[in-house]
Amino acid sequence: MSMKMNGNYNDFRTNYTEHLKAEQSLARVERAEEKDKVQKDSKVSDKIPVPCDEYTSSEKSGVKPSGLYQLGQNEDGSRKIVLDDPKKSEEKCVGNTDKVDREIEKLKEKQQWLEQQIQAVAGDEQKVRELEKKLAQVEAELRQKDNDTYRRQNSEFFIFR
Repeated sequence: MSMKMNGNYNDFRTNYTEHLKAEQSLARVERAEEKDKVQKDSKVSDKIPVPCDEYTSSEKSGVKPSGLYQLGQNEDGSRKIVLDDPKKSEEKCVGNTDKVDREIEKLKEKQQWLEQQIQAVAGDEQKVRELEKKLAQVEAELRQKDNDTYRRQNSEFFIFR
């Protein structure tokens, strides 16, 4: 079986080439228009003064700079370079574990109360088992919370300056 194709492919190439040329010229025109627009915008911005950074001496401004090196004197009276460190201001950090301590104290009181209840209800096996379950839970929670790691993690810290 053979197949015959009708058509002239030379026309296709010409049309494709013309199509590419048209796209390229359109792109050039768009770029030129964009360039003109940017130039117009720059002409407007040339008229507006651009703010610039300006050095102002700390002596003239009246504000003492922080975190800067300055010339100073040591005990002998000789010159030395001193850093004015802004972080050097006095800070006290205080940790508070009162909340955690109250929580642990409540658990210890609950543990004692449950132990007393178990002794008081010694005859009733079902109530004893229920109370022993509760006691085991309280003891597990106490083991988890009554240590330095838990206290540190749940402490409140206050910084005084």
